[in-house]
Amino acid sequence: MTTKEKKILRVMRRAGKTVRRADLTSGGVFKKGEDTANLVTVYDKAVQEYLKAALLRLYPEAVFMAEEQENDPAVIAADCCFVIDPIDGTANFVHGMKRSAISVAMLSRGEAVFGAVYDPYLDEMFYATRGGGAFVNGRPLSVSARLPQDGLTLFGTTPYEKDYAPATFALAEALFCKTRDVRRSGVAALDMAYVAAGRCDMYVEWHLSPWDIAAGILLVREAGGVVSDLEGGEPSRVGRTSVCAANPACYDFLLCEAKAVAERK
Repeated sequence: MTTKEKKILRVMRRAGKTVRRADLTSGGVFKKGEDTANLVTVYDKAVQEYLKAALLRLYPEAVFMAEEQENDPAVIAADCCFVIDPIDGTANFVHGMKRSAISVAMLSRGEAVFGAVYDPYLDEMFYATRGGGAFVNGRPLSVSARLPQDGLTLFGTTPYEKDYAPATFALAEALFCKTRDVRRSGVAALDMAYVAAGRCDMYVEWHLSPWDIAAGILLVREAGGVVSDLEGGEPSRVGRTSVCAANPACYDFLLCEAKAVAERK
């Protein structure tokens, strides 16, 4: 890891202080459009602006794709593009559940070269460099070797697009019946970090944005895992996409179950 990359982690830790100290009792929560599930807070915007300003000091040439702004998909072709989710798990954050994360990925010409996911509540920093492995707080990460029947599966519900509910919960039921158990955390970035750490074995969701998973994809792959969309292709770097992340022993099973549900729907 380079000196600049270490500084990115320090910037993210400082941003985490804003998340931990947040006080929403007097307001600062807004809906994005008419969807009551899609929320943004003054802290999402504050953390994003802080991250952008701090990263620009480290990388003056950088461009950004970030959740709380209008985005031009063409920016990911730049030599240095940061993909940022300032608070992944905003609904958890608003409800005081203390289960959210800051996610930052650095892409060069569309390929992730560095990614980090920070849990400010547990002070866990997951990070990876392309070809350099994945780590949490300095300790190497590796996906598990568990088989599907012994696996713990994390899934997302695509809460902003309720049309996906039938497929989401049909897949969750199938996985619940065929694996050890299922979990729903509401934080895609942390779900993928947990696959990388071997704390769970599979993660699946039908529709996500690039900032939800850009860092997580690199984490899982550098930890020895497999990531694709639910058709077995590369998840989109610029638009909404499905994601299937798992250890090698579980990946084919997870993809097969997802395809079976999709065909029935």
